[in-house]
Amino acid sequence: MRPLLLHGHDRALTYLKYNAEGDLLFSCSKSYDINSKTVCVWRTETGERIGTYDGHTGAVRSLDVTKDSKYLITGSADASVKIWDVMTGKCLVHIPMPGPVSAVAFAEGDRQFVTCHDNFGTNVDAAIYIFDFNKEDPSSSSTKPSIPPITNPDCPREKITRVDWLPLNDGILASLENGQLRIYNPKTGKLISQHSGHTDKITSFSFNDKKTLLVTASKDRTAKLWDVKEMKVLRSYQADVPLNGASISPIREHVIAGGGQEAMNVTTTQASAGKFETRFYHMIFEKELGRVRGHFGPINTLAFHPDGQSFTSGAEDGYLRMHRLDSDYFALGDEDNLDDPVLTAALNEGVMEQLEQEEAEEAAKEAELAKSKSSSSSSNAVNK
Repeated sequence: MRPLLLHGHDRALTYLKYNAEGDLLFSCSKSYDINSKTVCVWRTETGERIGTYDGHTGAVRSLDVTKDSKYLITGSADASVKIWDVMTGKCLVHIPMPGPVSAVAFAEGDRQFVTCHDNFGTNVDAAIYIFDFNKEDPSSSSTKPSIPPITNPDCPREKITRVDWLPLNDGILASLENGQLRIYNPKTGKLISQHSGHTDKITSFSFNDKKTLLVTASKDRTAKLWDVKEMKVLRSYQADVPLNGASISPIREHVIAGGGQEAMNVTTTQASAGKFETRFYHMIFEKELGRVRGHFGPINTLAFHPDGQSFTSGAEDGYLRMHRLDSDYFALGDEDNLDDPVLTAALNEGVMEQLEQEEAEEAAKEAELAKSKSSSSSSNAVNK
């Protein structure tokens, strides 16, 4: 499982997103210089960076792309939202916001988008905004929200970490620093329901391809699987580090989650010390199946490719690692290896890579022995 290392950002990755077809990958970072490449687009087949979207003067914390891959939306800490022409890189819409933008998302059908910003100064509270979008002529789209800003009067300074649309645009889902999920009516802005599942900040969430399931990642060191219709927790996946991202496989009963110990708290330079790993879990049995290492900083974002054959992680080290999954991966979670005591011990002791290396060496020895026997048999046959 040798990854493609994509290095086009000069600072930590914040978010990544595949387009619907999976041939393009969009990424954004904490770069704050107008000359830095804060938003990039990559060709997934080769890992080639084929474009950038330059114009923000602060860290870009979120992005989304329309279903037809024509338009890209970005939200930045420079207190602005921009909509871009994907092909040309031209900024078509610029919307100033009252505070640093933490998330953006297009609605199903791409006729609206939602964004949220943090509290700012003493007078600006955290809020969610909904805008109409004219995808036939984006530059004519209104820069005024379609309804008044959505705020939380009980705790107006509480940060919103992520927003997205529920199936059929029936609601706006927001995750919060207090570990709650809230659902708002997108037509009135009224609170529909709120749900508790985590004991600390929800750092991110993502849906499965049909939006029937939701996975949340949290600083409480868990990822949780939710039933979207009932908004109840179905499964919980335990880690030993804070988690910043999670994703659901579109073809297997697998969930991946990643994070790591904050860099300031790591007392050694070894990557293993901070546990900067992508962890694979069986969706149903909640059992950890394996880990993938490689980053030298906490994983901030990750996602499965739409075809389920690969995934990409983005980290504090400024790299994207695009992993193409091999045949060994597709055996993970089979009933005959779910209770493998050797696998369980290796995961618990953090020596999974050592175990894999030993298995590879053993396989190489067996192959060499088989080759030697074959050569000996051929030689005997010739002598006879």
